[in-house]
Amino acid sequence: MSTVSTPPSRTAGELLGKRPIAKADLIEGMAKGMAVLESFDFQRQRLNATLAAERAGITRAAARRHLLTLAHLGYLETDGGYFWLAAKVLRFSGSYLASARLPRAVQPTLNRLAAQTQESFSAAVLDGDEIVIVGRSGYEWKSGADNAARVLAYGLHLGARLPAHATSTGRVLLAGKTKTELTQWLKGRALARLTTHTTTDLKQFRALVDQVRADDCCLAGEEHELGVHALAVPLRNMQGETVASLNVVASPQRVSVQTMQRDFLPLLLDAARELRQLL
Repeated sequence: MSTVSTPPSRTAGELLGKRPIAKADLIEGMAKGMAVLESFDFQRQRLNATLAAERAGITRAAARRHLLTLAHLGYLETDGGYFWLAAKVLRFSGSYLASARLPRAVQPTLNRLAAQTQESFSAAVLDGDEIVIVGRSGYEWKSGADNAARVLAYGLHLGARLPAHATSTGRVLLAGKTKTELTQWLKGRALARLTTHTTTDLKQFRALVDQVRADDCCLAGEEHELGVHALAVPLRNMQGETVASLNVVASPQRVSVQTMQRDFLPLLLDAARELRQLL
């Protein structure tokens, strides 16, 4: 049984600190509105003004105005008291996937790898505490009476956000940071336990990331979801910067660790080399 992890929503203050910007250029109202929009997640699918204010770190009056404005613009739906996301918010993800270079560059490779191996492959980028899946192809096998039912593993869909510390892709992306940047990322952080296998000790986690940096790949076993293990490698651009990660996900009952390393790691490394000139 998998354990669902819901990351905390980002407050307006946290959003304001993402990138340096001159005060005269900053539209604080927009930052607050985006914080309200990001307050909706798996755990809180419906919010009223009080809940939105708590999650976004703004006053109830401001949250109410932002909720009403977003509903007026069609990004939220409401029954008069509670608000929830409308389908219009998908315009953002759809536009990104259709226009951004990275998803378009990696998708043909993901399709080829999935067709070649009959396994599931994904590409992901790092966004704060989480990785975001920007490309995927393939399925997972689920044990059953006929051992032939294919289903998607939890969370493996385009746009899915998963905790970076418990995923192979996240660790590869964190290994792409300098040691100073990794120290900053870990500062004051508590690593959530998602399964009995999740590494939550910060010292042990740093050692794992250092090993990933040395190995240039990461194998994570059932740390995000029981019954699933994954192998990931970095995707680098021509300047040598890690811009994304590429991974394969499989069931330990079907594919052993030895098979992952022997058969799938060469495929991932070859794909990463081929994609480098496109990134």
